[in-house]
Amino acid sequence: MSLPVAHLPGDWTPAAGSLAERVILITGAAGGLGRASALASAKAGATVLLADRKARSLEPVYDEIAALPGVPQPVLQPMDLQGASPLEYQTLAQSIERQLGRLDGIVHAAVKCEGLTPLAMLSPEEWISTLHVGLSAPFLLTQACMQLLLAREDSAVVFVLDDPARMGRAHWGAYGVAKAGLEGLASILHEETDETSLRVHTLLPAPMRTALRRTVWAGEDPATVATPAAAADAVVYLLSPAARAARGKLLDLRAPANGKG
Repeated sequence: MSLPVAHLPGDWTPAAGSLAERVILITGAAGGLGRASALASAKAGATVLLADRKARSLEPVYDEIAALPGVPQPVLQPMDLQGASPLEYQTLAQSIERQLGRLDGIVHAAVKCEGLTPLAMLSPEEWISTLHVGLSAPFLLTQACMQLLLAREDSAVVFVLDDPARMGRAHWGAYGVAKAGLEGLASILHEETDETSLRVHTLLPAPMRTALRRTVWAGEDPATVATPAAAADAVVYLLSPAARAARGKLLDLRAPANGKG
């Protein structure tokens, strides 16, 4: 792990208006951490853009947010990160500017992992698509939205990492390489924006009850693993001005003894 480590302030809890008047784009919003982050951000007052491959998968999240009292109406933003061209990312940024006039944050929660596979058995197609969703897409989306983010007085990009010690082990394949590359991307972007209004953050959640974890730890009892709610609250913290001291750092949510997960 090359990034300096930060921890969530012990007395911090998401306030109802901590993201008021902010527009937040969340990828992978149909499930897992993306869905939890969308709900938590909306409760904190943000207008949330829900991005995922298919509109149908986003509709339940949209309905959950729309049913919350007093929150801004969310926006459906279907987008296939795996298949989108650079021009489509630019078109998305232009659409956000045209419809909403601003963008205050991006949460890169989308992920692709088909399970643990030795490199010798990993298909070239799986290697390319996993790296694209996990590394190239976050770069392309952030780059396309940079001017919108820099135009705000305070904005943030949140990259979600995974246990760096585990990512270098056997069988983690393209997913492990993508997560290692994502840390490097965040470090470089922070160096290039440290004196601007754009904050770069990385988040290392504790083990979460998600589809990705079920894929990797198939024999695990889901009831023994926490929901993504705590990580989603940390996302709200990183998106808010309260996290200025954590810019360029990795917010580590794991317990000191994090076991296998």
